[in-house]
Amino acid sequence: MEGQEYLKKSKVIKIDSKKSWEHYISYATNQSYPVVVHFSAFWCVPSIQMNPFFQELASNYQDVLFLTLDVDEVKEIASKMEIKAIPTFLFLNGGTLVDKIVGANPDEIRKRVDHFIQSTPS
Repeated sequence: MEGQEYLKKSKVIKIDSKKSWEHYISYATNQSYPVVVHFSAFWCVPSIQMNPFFQELASNYQDVLFLTLDVDEVKEIASKMEIKAIPTFLFLNGGTLVDKIVGANPDEIRKRVDHFIQSTPS
């Protein structure tokens, strides 16, 4: 039951199609929300291990849109964004890529999210 409660409270939005990607990127751009995207795969252990950390970030940063995307489910977006390894974390502002982290490094991701939020005009 606790797991279900945890999922209900999730602030991370799962992208499952090109249409949902375009919708949320457009929404974030129109609302001037910065976006952090976790590109992952169900079979990639480091990606799976980053999920709770990514959920925690999403809970702590209310004015940021956190998206997650399985590269095998939405290959077109992974290809468009030039994802070559997973996990990869992209930072987008106004629909434009401003930063990228490849690998499971929670300390570096948190540091870059902090910097990204501070450097994003509100």
